[in-house]
Formats: sequence, C-alpha cells, structure tokens
Amino acid sequence: MVMPELRKIAIQNFRNIELQDVSFSPNVNCISGGNGEGKTNLLDAIWYLSMTKSAVSGSDRFNFRYGTSEFSLCGTYSMPGGTVSKFSIQVSDSGEKRVRRDDKAYTRISAHIGVLPIVMVSPADIAMVSESGEERRKFINSVLSQMDGGYLASVQQYNRLLLQRNRLLKAGIVDDDLLNTFDERLAASAVPIFEKRGAFCDSLVPVVQRYYSDISGGREEVGIEYRSDLHGGDLREILRQRREKDRIFHFTTAGVQRDDFLFTMNGHPIRRCGSQGQQKSFLVALKFAQYEVMKAACGCAPMMLLDDLFDKLDPGRVCNLLGLVADREFGQIFLTDSDKVRTRGIVDAITSDRTYIETEGGVFRTIDE
Repeated sequence: MVMPELRKIAIQNFRNIELQDVSFSPNVNCISGGNGEGKTNLLDAIWYLSMTKSAVSGSDRFNFRYGTSEFSLCGTYSMPGGTVSKFSIQVSDSGEKRVRRDDKAYTRISAHIGVLPIVMVSPADIAMVSESGEERRKFINSVLSQMDGGYLASVQQYNRLLLQRNRLLKAGIVDDDLLNTFDERLAASAVPIFEKRGAFCDSLVPVVQRYYSDISGGREEVGIEYRSDLHGGDLREILRQRREKDRIFHFTTAGVQRDDFLFTMNGHPIRRCGSQGQQKSFLVALKFAQYEVMKAACGCAPMMLLDDLFDKLDPGRVCNLLGLVADREFGQIFLTDSDKVRTRGIVDAITSDRTYIETEGGVFRTIDE
C-alpha cells in the first residue's frame, strides 16, 4: 500500500526550535531526550503540517518561539504515485496563515485536510475521558474531516449558521420567520453530520474492542455510545419546540454542537468505573482503531505519532502493541520516549529499518549505529 511518507522536515521558530532540518526513516523513527527538550514539539510540527493547527495548543500564539513573530514548517513527502511534494506553512503573529503545496498556495486551507493522513497518541488524550463532550467531538471531527471533505464542509457550514443564529438570540431578535429560515438551513447541514458520525461510530466500535482485547487481555467489554439530539427526531421540530428556551438563554440549546460520545466499560461510563490503566488502554485502543478505519477509508496508511506511549502503558504492553504494529503493515511511525535504552530494546526486536534521533534544547541529531 503506497502512502505519504515524511522524508524531511524544516522547522523555524516553532516553540523551542529555532532552526532545524530533520530527516526520517520511512518506517520507525524514535525520538529521545529529557522532558522539555523538544520531543513533543517535533511531533506537533509534523501534526501541524497535516492538520494546519497544533495538537497541543488551541491558539497559535503559544507556538511562536520566544521573541519571534513568525514560524514556518516545511515537509518533503514521498506521495502515492511515486511523486515527491513539499508542503509548507507560515504563520505570523498577525494571524495570517499561508499553506502551500509545491510553492502553490491553497485557495482554501481546508482543502489540505486529508492530503497527509495522520493519527496521534498523546498523554493529552486523557481529556477525552476526563473532560466535556467538546473534547470527544473534536476527536471525531478530526478523524472524519481527514476521511471526508464533504463532512468538513458540512461542519463549517453548520458552525457558521449556528454562530449567526446565536447572535440573533443574543441580540433579542424575535422574528419567527427569520429564525425559521435559520432552523431550516441548520437542519439541512446537521443531517450529514449526524449520519456520518453515527456510521463512523458503528465502524469504530468493533475495532476498538479488538485492540483493547489485544492490549489488556480482554477481561472487560468496551464500547462507544453516540448521543445526539437528532436521535429524537427532525432538528427543525426540535428547534421549534426549544425556541422559547433559546430566547431565554440567548443561544441554541439543541443540535449536533451538543453531540457526545459515551465511552463505556461493561455498560458503564469508563470515566467512572475504569481504573487509570483501563482508561489509558482504552484510549490507545481508540487511536489504533482510528488508524485502521482511516487506512481503509483513505486507501493509504496514515502517519502514526506515538508521544510518550510509556506514560500510558507498561513496557510489556507497549512491546505487545508495537509488535501488533509491525504485524499489520502500519505506515511511518514516530515514537518519543525519555529512555532511549528502553526504546532501542523494544524497537530493535521489531525492525532493523529505524532511525534514532536525540534532542536537547530544541536541537536534533541522528544517532549513528
């Protein structure tokens, strides 16, 4: 299976990285170094080139190296069909963001999403269990947007309409005809979002269950339950029934912006009944299942970023998991760990096609064999 592979990345003024060129193996890349030295920043730069935003920070103002007003990223990729392409992103503190492929600017940044499929396993994933439904919606949107440009367009359209409707409610505008128009358009945009989220969950659950069994021994049954206001009927009717409530609260109280995805273990919320180890195992299974579903949908294996996997799992489970990776024809992998001896012991037993990289103070060097 031909897939995009990152050959080299050039990073300038991104977080603690002043100016670095880093080359990679098409198979497994292991990045080691102490905490705060730049391991995660390198993975985040790779993620940024795929998703045009950080996996770590919700705002670009935290991505500029201290004292700078612009950062840039450039990646050289082997692409399906045997071609080589360069993708670059420049971001300034004025908020301007320029995304290019082979020096040609995209007319819409969203058109780049899905060109370089990617999955990331990170310690920050725990927010999907411990925090609000917004974190779980962000995850689902990130996955579906890479697989389906139509889904991303529907979400963008829905969010624009929702913002406008909420502004009317906040301003106290009570024109029923105007609100009816917004409700019609919101409902039309919501239907494909609702249907695609439901179908994705249906396809994801059995794969999550399989990976969870592989990681944990399968003593518990895990699941994902999709919850949406649209399970109660047509959104236009729901909004009509909620209109007085919306006027009181000054925002839209029903719709797919309230969707949630309940993670369960033996039928109960994993947030309440799962141990820390069980929650971590579930999240890793979720991300590996995401990988498998995306691989089937995109027709190529996404890049996999494994940030501090040992924070989530004990060494034995990590070894089992990476063994699964090797057996199932995964694509390019980037793995960070503070213990280079531990990483080398596991990775050397799996493959001889790997690159070891050390980082200190945002400076990266390849370790000679």
